[in-house]
Amino acid sequence: MNATTATTRATEVVLPGVVEPDGLHVRVRDLPAPGAGQAVVRMEATGVSFAEQQMRLGKYYDQPAFPFVPGYDVVGTVVATGPGVDPLMKGRRYAAVTKVGGWASHLTVAAADLVPVPDGIDSAAAETVLVNGVTAWQMLYRTARVERGGTIVVLGANGGVGSTLVQLAKHAGIRVIGTASARHHDAVRELGAAEVVDYRDPEVYDRIRALAPGGVDAVFDHVGGAGLAESWKLLRRGGALVNYGSAATKDEPGSGMVPVLKLFARLLVWNALPNGKRAGFYNFWAGKRFRTAAFRARLSEDLTQVLRLVGSGALTPQIAARVPLTDAAAALALAESRTVLGKVVIVPQP
Repeated sequence: MNATTATTRATEVVLPGVVEPDGLHVRVRDLPAPGAGQAVVRMEATGVSFAEQQMRLGKYYDQPAFPFVPGYDVVGTVVATGPGVDPLMKGRRYAAVTKVGGWASHLTVAAADLVPVPDGIDSAAAETVLVNGVTAWQMLYRTARVERGGTIVVLGANGGVGSTLVQLAKHAGIRVIGTASARHHDAVRELGAAEVVDYRDPEVYDRIRALAPGGVDAVFDHVGGAGLAESWKLLRRGGALVNYGSAATKDEPGSGMVPVLKLFARLLVWNALPNGKRAGFYNFWAGKRFRTAAFRARLSEDLTQVLRLVGSGALTPQIAARVPLTDAAAALALAESRTVLGKVVIVPQP
Protein backbone atom coordinates (compact mmCIF):
# COMPACT_ATOMS: atom_id res chain seq x y z
CA MET A 1 0.00 0.00 0.00
CA ASN A 2 1.16 3.51 -0.70
CA ALA A 3 2.31 5.58 2.27
CA THR A 4 2.61 9.33 2.68
CA THR A 5 6.17 10.60 3.08
CA ALA A 6 5.59 14.36 3.31
CA THR A 7 5.62 16.24 6.61
CA THR A 8 2.62 18.22 7.83
CA ARG A 9 2.70 21.63 9.52
CA ALA A 10 0.64 21.52 12.73
CA THR A 11 -0.56 24.21 15.13
CA GLU A 12 -0.75 22.82 18.66
CA VAL A 13 -1.95 24.08 22.04
CA VAL A 14 0.47 23.08 24.79
CA LEU A 15 -0.18 22.67 28.50
CA PRO A 16 3.22 23.64 29.97
CA GLY A 17 2.52 22.81 33.62
CA VAL A 18 0.09 23.58 36.42
CA VAL A 19 -1.17 26.92 35.11
CA GLU A 20 -4.35 28.95 34.83
CA PRO A 21 -6.18 28.57 31.50
CA ASP A 22 -4.46 31.67 30.12
CA GLY A 23 -1.11 29.94 30.69
CA LEU A 24 -1.59 27.65 27.69
CA HIS A 25 0.95 28.03 24.88
CA VAL A 26 0.48 27.82 21.11
CA ARG A 27 3.23 26.40 18.94
CA VAL A 28 3.70 25.43 15.30
CA ARG A 29 5.81 22.45 14.30
CA ASP A 30 6.25 19.94 11.52
CA LEU A 31 4.80 16.49 12.08
CA PRO A 32 6.91 13.69 10.66
CA ALA A 33 5.44 11.42 8.01
CA PRO A 34 3.14 8.81 9.59
CA GLY A 35 4.78 5.56 10.59
CA ALA A 36 3.55 2.02 10.14
CA GLY A 37 -0.11 1.70 11.13
CA GLN A 38 -0.49 5.46 11.58
CA ALA A 39 -2.54 8.21 9.96
CA VAL A 40 -2.39 11.99 10.12
CA VAL A 41 -5.76 13.59 10.86
CA ARG A 42 -6.71 17.20 10.10
CA MET A 43 -8.78 18.27 13.09
CA GLU A 44 -12.32 19.47 12.41
CA ALA A 45 -13.50 19.37 16.02
CA THR A 46 -12.06 18.57 19.42
CA GLY A 47 -13.33 19.62 22.82
CA VAL A 48 -12.91 20.38 26.50
CA SER A 49 -13.81 17.61 28.93
CA PHE A 50 -13.41 17.28 32.68
CA ALA A 51 -10.20 15.35 32.00
CA GLU A 52 -8.44 18.43 30.60
CA GLN A 53 -9.61 20.45 33.58
CA GLN A 54 -7.95 17.91 35.87
CA MET A 55 -4.85 17.73 33.69
CA ARG A 56 -4.42 21.50 34.01
CA LEU A 57 -4.04 20.93 37.74
CA GLY A 58 -1.78 17.92 37.27
CA LYS A 59 -4.43 15.68 38.88
CA TYR A 60 -5.60 13.39 36.10
CA TYR A 61 -4.59 9.78 36.58
CA ASP A 62 -1.92 8.61 34.15
CA GLN A 63 -1.51 11.98 32.40
CA PRO A 64 1.85 12.46 30.68
CA ALA A 65 4.63 14.63 32.06
CA PHE A 66 4.40 18.34 31.30
CA PRO A 67 4.57 19.86 28.74
CA PHE A 68 2.10 18.09 26.46
CA VAL A 69 -0.78 18.77 24.07
CA PRO A 70 -4.18 18.08 25.71
CA GLY A 71 -7.26 16.94 23.84
CA TYR A 72 -9.15 13.79 24.79
CA ASP A 73 -10.93 13.17 21.51
CA VAL A 74 -11.07 14.46 17.98
CA VAL A 75 -13.06 14.32 14.75
CA GLY A 76 -11.28 15.04 11.49
CA THR A 77 -10.26 14.01 8.01
CA VAL A 78 -7.33 11.71 7.24
CA VAL A 79 -4.78 13.59 5.15
CA ALA A 80 -1.87 11.12 5.21
CA THR A 81 -1.38 7.40 5.83
CA GLY A 82 1.63 5.33 6.84
CA PRO A 83 2.79 1.90 5.73
CA GLY A 84 0.23 -0.82 6.24
CA VAL A 85 -2.72 1.59 6.30
CA ASP A 86 -5.41 1.47 3.63
CA PRO A 87 -4.70 4.53 1.43
CA LEU A 88 -8.43 4.81 0.74
CA MET A 89 -8.81 6.20 4.26
CA LYS A 90 -7.30 9.44 3.00
CA GLY A 91 -9.95 12.10 2.49
CA ARG A 92 -12.47 10.37 4.76
CA ARG A 93 -13.75 11.58 8.11
CA TYR A 94 -13.17 9.70 11.35
CA ALA A 95 -13.46 10.02 15.12
CA ALA A 96 -10.78 8.98 17.60
CA VAL A 97 -10.34 8.95 21.36
CA THR A 98 -6.78 10.07 22.01
CA LYS A 99 -6.64 10.96 25.77
CA VAL A 100 -4.08 13.65 24.79
CA GLY A 101 -3.05 15.35 21.56
CA GLY A 102 -6.41 16.48 20.20
CA TRP A 103 -5.89 20.23 20.63
CA ALA A 104 -4.01 20.52 17.36
CA SER A 105 -4.73 21.41 13.75
CA HIS A 106 -3.20 18.07 12.73
CA LEU A 107 -2.22 15.03 14.76
CA THR A 108 -0.87 11.52 14.24
CA VAL A 109 -3.01 8.63 15.48
CA ALA A 110 -3.10 4.85 15.19
CA ALA A 111 -5.28 4.07 12.21
CA ALA A 112 -6.87 1.20 14.15
CA ASP A 113 -8.30 3.73 16.62
CA LEU A 114 -10.28 5.58 13.93
CA VAL A 115 -14.05 5.11 13.72
CA PRO A 116 -15.89 6.34 10.59
CA VAL A 117 -18.23 9.32 11.02
CA PRO A 118 -21.34 9.06 8.80
CA ASP A 119 -22.03 11.71 6.19
CA GLY A 120 -24.62 14.23 7.26
CA ILE A 121 -23.43 14.52 10.87
CA ASP A 122 -21.67 17.77 11.68
CA SER A 123 -18.11 17.27 12.96
CA ALA A 124 -18.75 19.34 16.10
CA ALA A 125 -21.89 17.34 16.79
CA ALA A 126 -19.99 14.06 16.38
CA GLU A 127 -17.23 15.32 18.67
CA THR A 128 -19.75 16.28 21.34
CA VAL A 129 -21.01 12.69 21.59
CA LEU A 130 -17.65 10.98 21.14
CA VAL A 131 -16.28 10.36 24.65
CA ASN A 132 -19.42 11.77 26.28
CA GLY A 133 -21.75 9.63 24.20
CA VAL A 134 -19.77 6.42 24.55
CA THR A 135 -19.41 7.02 28.29
CA ALA A 136 -23.15 7.59 28.69
CA TRP A 137 -24.04 4.61 26.48
CA GLN A 138 -21.72 2.19 28.25
CA MET A 139 -22.73 3.32 31.74
CA LEU A 140 -26.43 2.99 30.96
CA TYR A 141 -26.39 -0.23 28.92
CA ARG A 142 -23.21 -2.08 29.89
CA THR A 143 -22.73 -1.07 33.54
CA ALA A 144 -26.07 -0.12 35.15
CA ARG A 145 -28.23 -2.17 32.76
CA VAL A 146 -31.41 -0.25 33.57
CA GLU A 147 -34.56 -1.60 31.96
CA ARG A 148 -37.46 0.28 30.36
CA GLY A 149 -39.74 1.72 33.01
CA GLY A 150 -36.94 2.17 35.52
CA THR A 151 -35.92 5.40 37.25
CA ILE A 152 -32.43 6.90 37.35
CA VAL A 153 -30.75 9.94 38.89
CA VAL A 154 -28.30 11.91 36.76
CA LEU A 155 -26.14 14.35 38.70
CA GLY A 156 -25.02 17.26 36.55
CA ALA A 157 -27.72 16.65 33.97
CA ASN A 158 -26.68 19.80 32.09
CA GLY A 159 -23.11 18.60 31.51
CA GLY A 160 -21.64 16.82 28.51
CA VAL A 161 -22.14 13.28 29.80
CA GLY A 162 -25.21 14.16 31.85
CA SER A 163 -27.16 15.74 29.01
CA THR A 164 -26.41 12.71 26.84
CA LEU A 165 -27.49 10.31 29.58
CA VAL A 166 -30.80 12.14 29.95
CA GLN A 167 -31.54 11.78 26.24
CA LEU A 168 -30.46 8.13 26.02
CA ALA A 169 -32.61 7.26 29.02
CA LYS A 170 -35.65 9.05 27.61
CA HIS A 171 -35.19 7.20 24.31
CA ALA A 172 -35.06 3.92 26.26
CA GLY A 173 -38.25 4.66 28.23
CA ILE A 174 -36.46 5.33 31.52
CA ARG A 175 -37.58 8.06 33.92
CA VAL A 176 -34.85 10.61 34.73
CA ILE A 177 -34.46 12.76 37.82
CA GLY A 178 -31.69 15.23 37.07
CA THR A 179 -29.74 17.77 39.07
CA ALA A 180 -28.60 21.10 37.63
CA SER A 181 -28.46 24.77 38.51
CA ALA A 182 -31.80 26.55 38.28
CA ARG A 183 -30.83 28.32 35.06
CA HIS A 184 -30.67 24.97 33.25
CA HIS A 185 -33.85 23.33 34.58
CA ASP A 186 -36.03 24.12 31.57
CA ALA A 187 -33.37 22.94 29.14
CA VAL A 188 -32.81 19.69 31.03
CA ARG A 189 -36.56 19.03 31.02
CA GLU A 190 -36.63 19.62 27.28
CA LEU A 191 -33.91 16.98 26.92
CA GLY A 192 -36.20 14.48 28.61
CA ALA A 193 -35.83 14.66 32.39
CA ALA A 194 -39.09 14.09 34.22
CA GLU A 195 -37.95 16.16 37.22
CA VAL A 196 -34.99 18.45 37.88
CA VAL A 197 -33.64 19.45 41.29
CA ASP A 198 -31.27 22.32 42.05
CA TYR A 199 -27.91 20.81 42.94
CA ARG A 200 -27.17 23.80 45.20
CA ASP A 201 -30.21 23.04 47.39
CA PRO A 202 -28.91 21.78 50.76
CA GLU A 203 -31.84 19.35 50.80
CA VAL A 204 -31.19 18.07 47.28
CA TYR A 205 -31.06 14.39 48.26
CA ASP A 206 -34.17 14.64 50.40
CA ARG A 207 -35.99 16.19 47.45
CA ILE A 208 -34.89 13.33 45.22
CA ARG A 209 -36.06 10.78 47.80
CA ALA A 210 -39.46 12.49 47.87
CA LEU A 211 -39.69 12.04 44.09
CA ALA A 212 -38.71 8.35 44.27
CA PRO A 213 -39.62 7.11 47.77
CA GLY A 214 -39.09 3.50 46.79
CA GLY A 215 -35.55 4.14 45.62
CA VAL A 216 -34.09 4.39 42.13
CA ASP A 217 -32.57 1.87 39.76
CA ALA A 218 -29.32 3.75 39.19
CA VAL A 219 -27.46 6.90 40.18
CA PHE A 220 -24.83 8.33 37.83
CA ASP A 221 -22.47 10.36 40.00
CA HIS A 222 -19.47 12.30 38.67
CA VAL A 223 -19.15 14.39 41.82
CA GLY A 224 -17.81 11.93 44.39
CA GLY A 225 -16.75 13.42 47.72
CA ALA A 226 -19.05 13.40 50.72
CA GLY A 227 -22.18 13.30 48.58
CA LEU A 228 -21.35 9.85 47.25
CA ALA A 229 -22.82 8.24 50.36
CA GLU A 230 -26.08 10.08 49.71
CA SER A 231 -26.13 8.74 46.14
CA TRP A 232 -25.72 5.22 47.53
CA LYS A 233 -28.67 5.70 49.88
CA LEU A 234 -30.95 6.66 46.96
CA LEU A 235 -30.78 3.16 45.46
CA ARG A 236 -33.46 0.54 45.77
CA ARG A 237 -32.48 -3.09 46.29
CA GLY A 238 -30.90 -4.25 43.03
CA GLY A 239 -29.93 -0.70 42.05
CA ALA A 240 -26.53 0.43 40.80
CA LEU A 241 -24.34 3.38 41.77
CA VAL A 242 -22.11 4.30 38.84
CA ASN A 243 -19.37 6.76 39.78
CA TYR A 244 -17.33 8.25 36.97
CA GLY A 245 -15.42 11.12 38.51
CA SER A 246 -14.52 13.11 41.59
CA ALA A 247 -15.42 16.69 40.71
CA ALA A 248 -15.90 17.54 44.40
CA THR A 249 -12.17 17.05 45.04
CA LYS A 250 -10.91 18.71 41.85
CA ASP A 251 -9.55 21.80 43.61
CA GLU A 252 -8.28 20.10 46.75
CA PRO A 253 -4.52 20.52 47.27
CA GLY A 254 -2.17 17.56 47.07
CA SER A 255 -2.12 14.46 44.94
CA GLY A 256 -5.16 13.82 42.80
CA MET A 257 -4.81 10.09 43.44
CA VAL A 258 -5.52 10.18 47.19
CA PRO A 259 -9.24 11.09 46.90
CA VAL A 260 -9.63 8.69 43.99
CA LEU A 261 -8.11 5.80 45.97
CA LYS A 262 -10.42 6.61 48.89
CA LEU A 263 -13.34 6.63 46.46
CA PHE A 264 -12.36 3.21 45.05
CA ALA A 265 -12.08 1.75 48.54
CA ARG A 266 -15.51 3.04 49.50
CA LEU A 267 -17.11 1.63 46.37
CA LEU A 268 -15.48 -1.78 46.94
CA VAL A 269 -16.81 -1.92 50.50
CA TRP A 270 -20.33 -0.97 49.44
CA ASN A 271 -20.31 -3.42 46.56
CA ALA A 272 -19.54 -6.24 49.02
CA LEU A 273 -22.51 -5.51 51.27
CA PRO A 274 -25.30 -8.14 51.21
CA ASN A 275 -28.09 -5.71 50.30
CA GLY A 276 -28.42 -6.42 46.61
CA LYS A 277 -27.05 -3.05 45.53
CA ARG A 278 -24.08 -2.56 43.21
CA ALA A 279 -21.41 0.14 43.27
CA GLY A 280 -18.57 0.68 40.85
CA PHE A 281 -16.31 3.13 39.08
CA TYR A 282 -16.74 3.47 35.34
CA ASN A 283 -13.40 3.42 33.53
CA PHE A 284 -13.56 4.40 29.87
CA TRP A 285 -10.16 2.79 29.25
CA ALA A 286 -10.89 -0.58 30.85
CA GLY A 287 -9.24 -3.31 28.79
CA LYS A 288 -7.30 -0.96 26.53
CA ARG A 289 -3.84 -2.15 27.62
CA PHE A 290 -4.30 -5.91 27.75
CA ARG A 291 -7.29 -6.50 25.44
CA THR A 292 -6.70 -3.80 22.88
CA ALA A 293 -8.61 -5.41 20.01
CA ALA A 294 -11.67 -6.02 22.20
CA PHE A 295 -11.51 -2.46 23.54
CA ARG A 296 -11.41 -1.01 20.03
CA ALA A 297 -14.25 -3.23 18.84
CA ARG A 298 -16.44 -2.23 21.81
CA LEU A 299 -15.68 1.46 21.33
CA SER A 300 -16.46 1.28 17.61
CA GLU A 301 -19.70 -0.63 18.22
CA ASP A 302 -20.94 1.75 20.90
CA LEU A 303 -19.93 4.95 19.09
CA THR A 304 -21.65 3.67 15.95
CA GLN A 305 -24.87 3.18 17.97
CA VAL A 306 -24.60 6.70 19.41
CA LEU A 307 -23.95 8.28 16.01
CA ARG A 308 -26.92 6.37 14.58
CA LEU A 309 -29.14 8.00 17.21
CA VAL A 310 -27.69 11.40 16.30
CA GLY A 311 -28.41 10.75 12.64
CA SER A 312 -32.00 9.73 13.39
CA GLY A 313 -32.62 12.79 15.56
CA ALA A 314 -33.19 10.73 18.72
CA LEU A 315 -30.05 12.24 20.28
CA THR A 316 -29.26 15.94 19.95
CA PRO A 317 -25.65 16.87 20.74
CA GLN A 318 -25.48 19.76 23.20
CA ILE A 319 -22.83 22.16 21.89
CA ALA A 320 -22.21 24.87 24.47
CA ALA A 321 -19.87 26.91 22.25
CA ARG A 322 -17.52 26.62 19.27
CA VAL A 323 -14.14 28.21 20.01
CA PRO A 324 -11.19 28.53 17.57
CA LEU A 325 -8.11 26.43 18.36
CA THR A 326 -5.82 29.34 19.24
CA ASP A 327 -8.46 30.54 21.74
CA ALA A 328 -8.29 27.23 23.61
CA ALA A 329 -7.57 29.11 26.84
CA ALA A 330 -10.97 30.80 26.57
CA ALA A 331 -12.58 27.44 25.80
CA LEU A 332 -11.04 25.88 28.90
CA ALA A 333 -12.06 28.81 31.10
CA LEU A 334 -15.62 28.64 29.79
CA ALA A 335 -15.86 24.90 30.46
CA GLU A 336 -14.52 25.38 33.98
CA SER A 337 -17.04 28.14 34.69
CA ARG A 338 -19.78 25.50 35.12
CA THR A 339 -22.24 27.88 33.49
CA VAL A 340 -22.77 26.04 30.20
CA LEU A 341 -25.18 23.41 28.94
CA GLY A 342 -23.37 20.68 27.04
CA LYS A 343 -19.78 20.62 25.78
CA VAL A 344 -17.40 23.36 24.71
CA VAL A 345 -16.04 22.43 21.28
CA ILE A 346 -12.74 23.58 19.80
CA VAL A 347 -12.71 24.06 16.03
CA PRO A 348 -10.07 25.06 13.46
CA GLN A 349 -9.15 28.65 12.88
CA PRO A 350 -11.63 30.52 10.67
